[in-house]
Amino acid sequence: DISPDTAEALAGPFFGASLFPYLAFLYFLNVPENQTPRGVTVGFATCLLFVFLTIPAAIAAKVMYGVSLADSDWLHGSAESMLTVTNLITVLAFRQALNAKEQEARPPRSATEYAPMIMLTGILTTAAGITALVPAINNPEVHTPYLGGFMDLPSDLITSIGLGINPEPDNALTVACWIIHVSSLVEFLVAMGFAWRWADVVGNPKWKGLTWGLLPLHSSGITACTYHLFYNRIPVLVPLQAFLTCVGNTTAALAAYRIAASNGWTADWTDRFTGLLDPFQDDEDEMALAAAASKEESPSLLGFEDLGDALSGDTDYTFLIKLFAGCAVASYAVKYGGSLWLNEPFDANVYLGLLFVLVPSLLNAYKWYRRSERDSAFEGWF
Repeated sequence: DISPDTAEALAGPFFGASLFPYLAFLYFLNVPENQTPRGVTVGFATCLLFVFLTIPAAIAAKVMYGVSLADSDWLHGSAESMLTVTNLITVLAFRQALNAKEQEARPPRSATEYAPMIMLTGILTTAAGITALVPAINNPEVHTPYLGGFMDLPSDLITSIGLGINPEPDNALTVACWIIHVSSLVEFLVAMGFAWRWADVVGNPKWKGLTWGLLPLHSSGITACTYHLFYNRIPVLVPLQAFLTCVGNTTAALAAYRIAASNGWTADWTDRFTGLLDPFQDDEDEMALAAAASKEESPSLLGFEDLGDALSGDTDYTFLIKLFAGCAVASYAVKYGGSLWLNEPFDANVYLGLLFVLVPSLLNAYKWYRRSERDSAFEGWF
């Protein structure tokens, strides 16, 4: 194994290098030929806010407490909430555009304009900032719980129902912080499923390549959750997450490029630079979503990525409530189930940690592979 300092030193170059392919991904995704719902572009672009706001949070954790960001729950939860905002905006925009296309209705404003999802991003970012500001002005300690730990079970109750076999260390994530992480993973899977469905709706299979391109990024999220599951005691997972992020941003950029090229995009840089200067131009004729294809959809699998389809009859509000409720239940299971797993999370076994990353990642990839086979009757497990 490696030391935490060495792990962070190895991760730094990968995280830094990952920015450039992500910018390329955003550029290719947003070219007019793709007719990408504009709110979806806003959602993916919001990830840059997460990246840049995480930097001061990490510096604060190191300067104030001498620990990594992952070991300070209130700073960690506030910073990571921006990743949930990113995925939430992407999912909502994709969902609204898909519903309109499938119902042959007028495209929603979130599909033809940037402004609606930018406004929502501003509101949610302000809320995330408040969750950091309130404890910051009240002399927080290193392990001050995110949102005051209001969702955690009382310690007496934990003991009385037999969940206190292995007391958690001080750096254990609160339930609210776990919800941030679990919801990010689930929302990302839903977004991947929406990209797959979008391919069928607009009749361009290259959009399914975006789902494949996003796979390493989902594995990066699994790696982060595994790191926290083992109470941040497996440092090698930190550079692994950074490496997967760099690879995922690159594959996402390549996938977005293939979509653009399939739609007739060419590198006329002069004209395109001019277009970038007016991001709020709302030319409905240019951005009207492509006509629905008559081809049948690929055989459906049952998994988290199918939540968008399963809950398609819900309003945006009930959809989000059900999504949050499911993630909350899973978060309680992750946090308090560890005390029933004997000593595995506490022993911090490197090989077991890597297995926690590898197995769901391979199952996820295999599931999309089987989904891509037209005549497959395979049903997914998660």
